[in-house]
Amino acid sequence: MDNRLEGEIPLNITYCSELRILILARNSFMGKILDELSSLKKLVMLRLYRNNFTGQIPHSFGNFSYLKHLSIGENNLAGNIPDKLGQLISLNFFSVEVNNLTGTIPTTLYNISSIITFSVSANQLNGSLPWNIGLTLPNLQYFTFGSNQFHGTIPVSLHNASQLETIDFSTNMFTGQVPNNLGRLKDLQELTLEINFLGSNTSQDLSFITSLSNCSNLEILSFARNNFGGVLPASIANLSTKLGFLGMGYNQISGRLPLEVGNLVNLYALGMEENLLSGSIPSSFGKLRELQILHLDRNLLSGQIPPSLGNISQLFELYLYQNRLEGNITSSLANCQKLQALDIAENLLTGFIPQEILGLSSLSLFLNLSHNTLTGPLPLEVHKLRNINALDVSHNKLSGEIPETLGDCLKLALLNMQGNFFQGAIPSTFASLRGLLHLDLSRNNLSGNIPEVLEKLPFLQYLNLSFNNFEGEVPTKGVFSNISAFSLIENNNLCGGIPELQLPACRIERKKHKKSPTAIMLATIISSLVLFMTIAFIWIFYWRKSRKHVSSSPSIVGKLLRISYKELLQATQGFSSDNLIGQGSFGSVYRGRIDLQGERIVAVKVLNLQQHGASKSFIAECKALHNIRHRNIVKILTYCSSIDFKGNDFRALVLDFMVNGSLEMWLHPKEDSDSQSRKLNLPQRLRIMIDVSSALHYLHDLCETRIIHCDLKPSNILLDNELTAHVGDFGLSRLLSSTTSNSSQGQTSSIGIKGTVGYMPPEYGIGSKATTSGDVYSFGIILLQIFTGRGPTDKLFTDGLNLHNFVRSKLPGQVMQILDPMLIATGEVGAAEIMGDNESDEGQTEIQETNIDLENLRLEGGSVQKCIVSVLEIGLACSAELPGDRMNMGDVTRKLNIITEAFLHARTC
Repeated sequence: MDNRLEGEIPLNITYCSELRILILARNSFMGKILDELSSLKKLVMLRLYRNNFTGQIPHSFGNFSYLKHLSIGENNLAGNIPDKLGQLISLNFFSVEVNNLTGTIPTTLYNISSIITFSVSANQLNGSLPWNIGLTLPNLQYFTFGSNQFHGTIPVSLHNASQLETIDFSTNMFTGQVPNNLGRLKDLQELTLEINFLGSNTSQDLSFITSLSNCSNLEILSFARNNFGGVLPASIANLSTKLGFLGMGYNQISGRLPLEVGNLVNLYALGMEENLLSGSIPSSFGKLRELQILHLDRNLLSGQIPPSLGNISQLFELYLYQNRLEGNITSSLANCQKLQALDIAENLLTGFIPQEILGLSSLSLFLNLSHNTLTGPLPLEVHKLRNINALDVSHNKLSGEIPETLGDCLKLALLNMQGNFFQGAIPSTFASLRGLLHLDLSRNNLSGNIPEVLEKLPFLQYLNLSFNNFEGEVPTKGVFSNISAFSLIENNNLCGGIPELQLPACRIERKKHKKSPTAIMLATIISSLVLFMTIAFIWIFYWRKSRKHVSSSPSIVGKLLRISYKELLQATQGFSSDNLIGQGSFGSVYRGRIDLQGERIVAVKVLNLQQHGASKSFIAECKALHNIRHRNIVKILTYCSSIDFKGNDFRALVLDFMVNGSLEMWLHPKEDSDSQSRKLNLPQRLRIMIDVSSALHYLHDLCETRIIHCDLKPSNILLDNELTAHVGDFGLSRLLSSTTSNSSQGQTSSIGIKGTVGYMPPEYGIGSKATTSGDVYSFGIILLQIFTGRGPTDKLFTDGLNLHNFVRSKLPGQVMQILDPMLIATGEVGAAEIMGDNESDEGQTEIQETNIDLENLRLEGGSVQKCIVSVLEIGLACSAELPGDRMNMGDVTRKLNIITEAFLHARTC
């Protein structure tokens, strides 16, 4: 265990007939699990978890008559759980979590009364739980079914498994109420129910909380992202004093915040966001001294921000935005010396910005005070925000000059001051803000010349100086060279700039003295020489720096096998054009044959290191892929970081070869390609999008280090021989820290983000940082494309029409008009089926993007027409213009699975 053993399990191990314990966990074994292991008749413990095993769970494992411990999680196993495992009558530990298992759990497994640990999380299993499970598994302690596709109700009989310590039903499709008798589980430590369809938005939904007051060891309770309604009961104060995590966001909970929440003194995370909570924030919240994360945003809270929040000295994230809070910002928040993110935007706050708040040097993620009614100047103490990444004070009534001390905020990437009454000139100290990506000073009373320092900011992607009083010459370099990257409207005394601005030329005064020809020639020679030496020095400096940077890349992928340039040269027949299967932004992809524990066909991605950003792309892809284990993500097999036979740097990645190419090839085949005759039917399209959504859900929510892809498009979705989709090309990806204590390293930056036109979300175009909602937008566009057959840059889309609006305008009654003709050609969908009874609904073009009638589909089987409309509605909800309006990938995956199940049911009825 915990070694670096690799290859397949040696066959001769099966000759150890007296073997009782076999532990090969946490290694790099691959291939199929030997069926011959069943010959080890006396085996009591078998631990193979955290390897790279593929194939299915051997049916012969059911012959281990003495086996008590079976742990084969965190591999790449697929297929069903064999029925024969129900014969392991001595089993007390069963774990197959984090694989690609499908189907239902054999009912015989539920009857092995000795089982203590039952873990099947993070697969694609479905079905419902037996009503009597608490009776048939009375010894259960750890019961984890999260991240699957289970449905039905939570069995009331669970309380009979009186030793239960952990229950995880998160990210499934459970419905109904939470049983009120779970309080009988005296040893319960964790109850995780988030991301389901539990509750009915009634006053009885939260009654189970009262019973949980008997669980004196409860440490984690989460029921966020369900359909719970009603008022939060005061009995929440009776929950265990050991409770550390309490999540109830994204429900329909109403009423006032109970004062008694302040009694849960050991909470470190409290999420109550996106509900209907009203009234004031109780001062008793100040007793939560251990609290690190507090989410009260997107509610109906009113009154003032209580000064007692300053007593929460451990706080490092405080979200109060989109409420109705009023009065002054309490300066007591300055006592929260670990605060990294503070968002109190979109409230009714008034008064000055407290100097003490700007003195919080710990603020490193963002400070958002926008959309309030704050007055007075921006305090000079703003220079103490030396580590701040984003500062937003827009849409207030701030006045005075922009303080020069802002130049000390060296890590600023976003600065938004629009919609205030600032006056005077832009400070020259802005030259120090070298990392600035987004600067908005529009709608103020600023004046003077536009300083040249702005054109020298190397990463500035968006600049808005509109509706001010600037005058004089407009710079032409940097951000000012791209007409789509800056805005200067309603500044009437400007001149010059790039031709697209169509501004009058600036008048140039004649110089009184002319220099002699000799002096001019001498000056020209000297300046040319200086320029040449400067360029040469810069080139040498960056050349050496880039070589040093690239050479560090192997440490990133040190856990991967490494292959030589010579081996790749031979594998691809000298990188022959006959083996060229694709070209991208940073290099080319070749087909090759290579010996990796047996000869196999692979894809070799060769980086073009002459292309700017290629080295960073190589490192980004290595970082993103080397620890990923998911069936719907292209797997990196090995890499090469070497020099070629000419002495040039050489970088390449070796990936799984996908025999069916990319989704792009199937949707839009070239006229001379072999894929011209390929057609995807409706179930195949649904399954492909479920595969992609599962991959994104894993990247965004389930990875140890969360990942943003940043360039999702059909050409980066690859299909294997069974048309299973795999997301690839992580060259532009960004990593998000999984630990809040290292957030400064984990924050993403938009520096260098390119993406692809049409699939890139609109906020990236104005310099916003990369977020998971950006990937959701790209997914939504692809979902609309795969069912309409039209890409986002289709020639149809002109004069403001885009793919999103095109689909939206035709739903629900005119769906036939936008459906991909190739889809109808498969015979899966007929015109009559699509039109159904909806001819009279053609005028109903307005839809609720997120109001998908999944319940009707689930219960009644629905119809083909309902399935297609529901899928397109998900695409619209994902591709909403505003990031906050988009769905999350966990919900998308769950809903697509429901729709697919309904469609298949409709076909067989």
